[in-house]
Amino acid sequence: GAAEVAPGEEAARVVPVVRALRDAGLGCVVSVDTRRAAVARAAVEAGADVINDVSGGSFDAGMYATAAELRVPLVMMHMRGDPATMTGLATYGDVVVEAADELRGCVDAATSSGVPTWHQLVDPGIGFAKTGEHNLQLLSRLPQFKSLLGHRPVVVGASRKRFLADVTAAGPSAADRDWATAGVCAVAALHGADVLRVHRVHGVRDAVMAAAAVRGAAPGARGTQGA
Repeated sequence: GAAEVAPGEEAARVVPVVRALRDAGLGCVVSVDTRRAAVARAAVEAGADVINDVSGGSFDAGMYATAAELRVPLVMMHMRGDPATMTGLATYGDVVVEAADELRGCVDAATSSGVPTWHQLVDPGIGFAKTGEHNLQLLSRLPQFKSLLGHRPVVVGASRKRFLADVTAAGPSAADRDWATAGVCAVAALHGADVLRVHRVHGVRDAVMAAAAVRGAAPGARGTQGA
């Protein structure tokens, strides 16, 4: 697992990058990945638009109130433990139901703290306290996961994850999993994913658009969903 980084060091790494992106005129949405409310606040004040918390907001008691005060979207991801302990916590009876149920506690806490529903996004946490089979189950049953969480927008981050190498003939490097990433992302989008976190945007974009076009051409199709 990844080693912890001190709050001051985390802010020193993240905030100048966000500020530099804005100073350079970058107009796209910028998301800050942090579990700490103070870092999230500093990043948003520097120009970040979205807070992404892999702990679902549970690591720092002030995260929900901070997101509410700053009036920015909050991505709440499901995981158990922390990066150092999560592998040993990947035990479920039904990973889809249990992950949604555990994440529901984060959603309820965010709502109670004043984060409006339209600023709440959920992430099943592909690869975080999950085995390869758990990841596949979550991706294949994404509509159920989304329904259990009140149809909030779903973020999927499967890009280059290790389980992709286990189900394909991908080479040894993480970049060798880009083709598999595109395939999984296309399926995820068709299953209701609203946001895809990826390394190589253009390839995934084209895969998702092609899959949406095929679905839209099916008899009785009511439209297509792009990304």
